[in-house]
Amino acid sequence: MRTALTIAGSDSSAGAGIQADLKTFAAHGVYGTSAITAITAQNTLGVIEAEALSADLVTAQIEAVMADIGAHAAKTGMLANAAIVEAVAAAIDDLDIPLVVVDPVMVAKSGHPLLDDEAVGAMKAELLSHAFVVTPNVPEAEVLAQREIHTEDDLRDAARRIHALGPRAVLIKGGHFPSTEIIDLLYDGHRFTEFHAERVESTSTHGTGCTFAAALTAHLAIGRPLEEAIPLAQQYVAGAIRNAPGLGKGHGPLGHFWSLY
Repeated sequence: MRTALTIAGSDSSAGAGIQADLKTFAAHGVYGTSAITAITAQNTLGVIEAEALSADLVTAQIEAVMADIGAHAAKTGMLANAAIVEAVAAAIDDLDIPLVVVDPVMVAKSGHPLLDDEAVGAMKAELLSHAFVVTPNVPEAEVLAQREIHTEDDLRDAARRIHALGPRAVLIKGGHFPSTEIIDLLYDGHRFTEFHAERVESTSTHGTGCTFAAALTAHLAIGRPLEEAIPLAQQYVAGAIRNAPGLGKGHGPLGHFWSLY
C-alpha cells in the first residue's frame, strides 16, 4: 500500500491541519501517517489558542514513522517556529524522505498567525531546498519572494524568486488572485504552466490549502507526475467544497470523502 506522511499542526475542529491531511490521504486510498508539530484550539470561527510541541518530539515522530512504515511522499503544514522548521529540514535530509510538498502555512483562514518571522527565515534558508514542490498562496508567495503581487508578471517574478531558494518546483495557488477562475501557476525552473480550475463560491473553505497540498502529496505517493497530480488535486478540492457538510458558524470544513459517497 502507498503511504504518505504529514508533518503539521492539529486542528481540533478537524477541518484543516493533520486531520484534513489524513482524511485526504484516506480518500485517495493512501495510508497516512503523521508528525504533529503543534496543538491548536480552533473551530470554524478562528484559532483560540495554539501551542507548539518541542522540536525533539517532532523529530522523534518522524523518525518513528520512517523507521517502520516509511513514506512514498510527505508534506509539511504548520511548523510554528524556527526550531521545528530546522528539525524538519534536518529529518528530511537525514532520512531521505522523498517527494516533499512544502505548504508554507503562515496564517489561518481566520487571520491568526501560525508561523513567526524567525521561522519564515528558517524556512527560506533550510527547508525549501528540500522541497519537491512548494505550494504558497499569493500572500505567502509575497512573503517568500519579498515583493508584492498584483499582476501576472508579478506572479511569475515571485515564482522565479522562490525557485531560487532551492525547491525543484514552485506552485503559486491562485485562490487569492482576482479572477473569474482559479489559475494555479507552476514554475519548474525552466517553464511556466498554468492550471485552470472553476472557482467554487462557498463559505465552506476551512482547510482548502491543507487539503490541496495533501491531495497533491497523495497523488505523488501513488506515483503520478506533478503535472498530472495538480489538476487532479484541483478537482478533488472543488468537489470537497461543493459537497461540504455545512458545519459551524464560520468558514466550514470540506467534505473530504465526497468522491466515495
